[in-house]
Amino acid sequence: MATEHVLEDKELGRLLVRVNVRARRLTFRTREDAIHVTVPPGTTIGEVKNAVEQLRPRLRAARQQQSRPLIDLDYQIDTEFFKLSLVGGERDRFLSRSELGEMQIICPPDADFSNKELQAWLRKVIEEALRRNAKIILPPRLYALSLQHNLSYKSVKINSSSGRWGSCSARGNINLSYFLVLLPKHLIDYVLLHELAHTREMNHGERFWALLDGMTDGKAQLLRSELRKYRTDF
Repeated sequence: MATEHVLEDKELGRLLVRVNVRARRLTFRTREDAIHVTVPPGTTIGEVKNAVEQLRPRLRAARQQQSRPLIDLDYQIDTEFFKLSLVGGERDRFLSRSELGEMQIICPPDADFSNKELQAWLRKVIEEALRRNAKIILPPRLYALSLQHNLSYKSVKINSSSGRWGSCSARGNINLSYFLVLLPKHLIDYVLLHELAHTREMNHGERFWALLDGMTDGKAQLLRSELRKYRTDF
C-alpha cells in the first residue's frame, strides 16, 4: 500500500489512510474532512477494510457526532412520536416543559448557543426526554407484536445506543435505543419485529429473512433500506 491512500465508503464518507513507521496498530480519528486512519508499514487495504467493518458502528456514531446541527431557536424536531421546539423567554435561565410526545425549551434572551457546554446540556435534556418517551412507547408495542406473532422474549431494556437501533441476545433479552421514537411508526415496528425474529433465528440467514418477510408483508428488505436513511441520533 502507498504511503497515503483514500477510501470512499458510502456510509462513512472519505477515509484517509496513512502509513506511519512508528505505528504498531491501526488507529482511527474522526475529523470534519474525513476519518483519518494510521496504519503500520505492511498493512494491506484488505486489513483496513476488515477493521472498518468491525468498527463500523463506532465509526458511524463518531461521524454523526461531527455532523450534528447546532441546537438553537431555529432547531426543531417534528416526528410522529416526539416534537421539540425552542423559544425565547424573558427569564435569565432555561426552562423545559415536557409531556408525552412533546417538549419545549424556553431559553434566556442572552443564550450563547455556540457554547459547547450549553450544547452538551441541551442534548442531555433532550435525550432524557427521549428516554422517558421511549420507556412509555416501546415496551408495550414490543409486547403487542410479540403476542401477535407468537414470539416471546425474556426482557426489554431502553438504552442510549447511537450505533444500533436494537439488539437481541441469545437468551432473548432485547435492547432498544431510545432514538427509535424519532422514527415513523412503521419503521419502529420493523426494528421491533427484527429483534423479535432474532428470538427464533439468531442470525441473518435465509430463514431469518423469510420469518421477517412473513411479518412485514414481504417488505423486510425494503424497510431495511428505508431505515438506513435515518440515524441513531439527532
